[in-house]
Amino acid sequence: MQECAIVDSHTGGEPTRVVIASPLEPGFGSLAERLQVFRERYDWFRSAVVNEPRGSEIIVGALLCEPQDPSYSAGVIFFNNVGYLGMCGHGTIGVMTTLAYLGRIKPGRHRIETPVGVVTTELLEDGRVTVHNIASYRHAKQVSVEIEGYGSVTGDIAWGGNWFFLVEDHGQKLHEEHIPQLTEFAWRIREALERSEITGANGALIDHIDLLAPGSHGASSKNFVLCPGKAYDRSPCGTGTSAKLACLAADGKLKPGEVWVQESIIGSRFQATYRIEGDQVYPSITGEAFVTLEGRLILDERDPFKWGIS
Repeated sequence: MQECAIVDSHTGGEPTRVVIASPLEPGFGSLAERLQVFRERYDWFRSAVVNEPRGSEIIVGALLCEPQDPSYSAGVIFFNNVGYLGMCGHGTIGVMTTLAYLGRIKPGRHRIETPVGVVTTELLEDGRVTVHNIASYRHAKQVSVEIEGYGSVTGDIAWGGNWFFLVEDHGQKLHEEHIPQLTEFAWRIREALERSEITGANGALIDHIDLLAPGSHGASSKNFVLCPGKAYDRSPCGTGTSAKLACLAADGKLKPGEVWVQESIIGSRFQATYRIEGDQVYPSITGEAFVTLEGRLILDERDPFKWGIS
């Protein structure tokens, strides 16, 4: 019988399950190297932690790891119901809130090592967290793809820690009651991108679809983000907001330091700004997470669904 200690939280409605102690030994290389070990040797653990019957399709897992640099507050590998994430904005906010809950960090700036680079974060005195994300950029503007049953759809391809296809002119109503239809529509976009061999840089899979519309009650924009496992993001999506800021910056529609308020499909919000260093855009995303559970997951050898239902 194996066990792992977890702390659950949600950021704007989107859950994060932080694994604070586990039986894994992913090594001591870079987080990118340890992610490769995790993927090759311990994918069963990913499924056991986030999939049913212990989890659900919307949970994002975060495995805490010792950082290579002892001055960093933590290392983390993010994963979901179908695979791994290079970076996760809402998840980083959840990790920071969890570390504060456990008494491991205090308000101030902290660096977190991820497989796609070091992310600087800031735990604010009021409990909110600002994620100073990695460099984000637009890879391609106004790319058209033919969607089965819907016709042609045009969007931007951008990187914010994950690859996104961002669509504004989609003809869909971004309301909670339309989530099933939005899910189907966004999934068809993803399938069409793959079928048309439209990718991010170096042939990278575009595994997040971001539908955008005008915001409400002072929000700059509202979004519906479909994640790789066909679950929608309850939060405004930190990496998606970063990708959006990169597009706004490229078009000259948002100035450095100007606040962008991103609203999710369920009404939760992130505040976002960006800065320019050299010729690169660095977004900062501020949000709040709440701890909901502390406990242990038990992996019983007799359990036929020990490794999860995927």
